[in-house]
Amino acid sequence: MTKLHRRSFASLLACTLAFSGAAAWAQSGYPAKPIRIVVPYAAGGPVDVTARIMAERLETHLGQRVLVDNKGGGNATIGTEFVARAAPDGYTLLMAAPAHTANPSLIKSISFDTAKDFAPISMVMDQPMLIAVQASVPANNIKELVALLKANPTKFNYGTSGAGGPQHLMGELFKAATGTQIAHIPYRGAAPAAAALLAGDTQVAFSTPTNILPYVKSGKLRALASSTAGRSPFSPDLPTLAEAGVAGFEYSSWTGLLAPAGTPREVIQKIFEAVSKSLAEKETRDKMMQNGIQPVGSSPDDFARFIALDMARSAKIIKDSGIQPE
Repeated sequence: MTKLHRRSFASLLACTLAFSGAAAWAQSGYPAKPIRIVVPYAAGGPVDVTARIMAERLETHLGQRVLVDNKGGGNATIGTEFVARAAPDGYTLLMAAPAHTANPSLIKSISFDTAKDFAPISMVMDQPMLIAVQASVPANNIKELVALLKANPTKFNYGTSGAGGPQHLMGELFKAATGTQIAHIPYRGAAPAAAALLAGDTQVAFSTPTNILPYVKSGKLRALASSTAGRSPFSPDLPTLAEAGVAGFEYSSWTGLLAPAGTPREVIQKIFEAVSKSLAEKETRDKMMQNGIQPVGSSPDDFARFIALDMARSAKIIKDSGIQPE
């Protein structure tokens, strides 16, 4: 968990109670019908898994059905635009991920304003990114990998599920931090990217524990380090990049809940309370951790600040690495 994300569940619940009065909630009458969480990705990935875990618990705390609606495509812009244009009444929500903050710098013309068209509710989870190599690569740690890459600047590739996602941005950060060259190869999703890595078409991976650890356990990949400031709970024996000699390196993937801009503050508050209660439950946390997902939780204001910072950071990575907008 990064420094920006750290927040105890106790303080989160305290913030919930202080956010607004019960009288405002009673006046809103929310929710009076089912709620839809739009996931701007195909089913099965960590964003979708997070949304489905949260939907189940939010139903209990909000007293209405909460449905998950997958609207993938366009590097997450199709589902995101759908929510931006939805009525600001709290019945259509977005489960966003890092593409949300990277797209303004990646796509020349998108039909919504990432900063102005959404009301943040709460960060829900984050995931460390792991660095792994194909089993045939002769590197057992980061120092050996960096030496290998520098000695062979045109030999190695890394694959991702698409340009501008957290895998791509972390790969470019790693290259800049270590002075190495690794060619980026985007694939149409996580499954073909994993298949290419296992086949040896790509040799290095920057990805989440969900995608990496099953193949590490089977011996097909070798994990070398994690990207967060502290060791990952999913692989506590694995050193961080900072511990491995790449000073100051910190990066993770994240997922958070947003509503269309203009959604009443008392509605945002009621959803936020339900999210924070859900994340405080052992059952929810255990289910997330079993799926390689680390529960976080943050207030709407904290999440808004994080989004602004992440947009600036993504823009800098994209500019510095020369990634061209589409």
